Amino acid sequence: MSDSASVPDGIKCLPWPEQFQALAKHTKAPVLKAFYEAGCVAPDTPVCDVPMVALDFETTGLESEAHSIVSIGLVPFTLDAILLSQAKHWIVRPKLPLHQMSVTFHGITHADIEKAPDLSDILEEVFASLNGRIPVVHFRHIERPFLDVALQYRLNEGIRFPLVDTMAIEAHLHPDRQPSFFKRLIGEKPVSIRLSDSRKRYGLPHYAAHNALIDAIATAELLQAQIQHHFSPQTPIGDLWL
Repeated sequence: MSDSASVPDGIKCLPWPEQFQALAKHTKAPVLKAFYEAGCVAPDTPVCDVPMVALDFETTGLESEAHSIVSIGLVPFTLDAILLSQAKHWIVRPKLPLHQMSVTFHGITHADIEKAPDLSDILEEVFASLNGRIPVVHFRHIERPFLDVALQYRLNEGIRFPLVDTMAIEAHLHPDRQPSFFKRLIGEKPVSIRLSDSRKRYGLPHYAAHNALIDAIATAELLQAQIQHHFSPQTPIGDLWL
């Protein structure tokens, strides 16, 4: 995670709920102050009692310092229900030009972003869905660092928060997912932990990839399946978040 340099090391070492309390006093940006004041659940809270929000970004590339967010999809959920009526999707204007490779990847074109808002214009709407919830993503090296850098660029402050990474859970469940050379010779294939392949292992339906909202919904469903098959609704959220 990319940390704002202005956050004292003493705060970074605190448990997440205490970090949020300290950051609420430390931060100056109103939208971030409200985020931290909304609080963070205690690590011993059963996951069945945790309000969550599945979050997905489409970006112009994979490096948070060199690329930008072009779309955001999110959907609040719990283990019992995915709140589709509260799902949100935005296309946002990146600070750097689109690359043809990213256009091919996620289908968002120059025409799509021409009149799109900057992220700063929708921050209050985005945080209205994030406040008080634990974000859930598939591959934590996108959403958390990209949001941190984007906020530093616009607010001169980064952001810190715990999240649950469904890809990390799949990696934990399949530590030997890359067979040795000799196992490959006898036909054993690698186990993919990509979102679509992970969903397939749980019998979840195929969704078209690389739409931020669809991927957010797919991630929420995947976590529900992971908890049902490998954990318990009483599993402490602190055992899952990173």
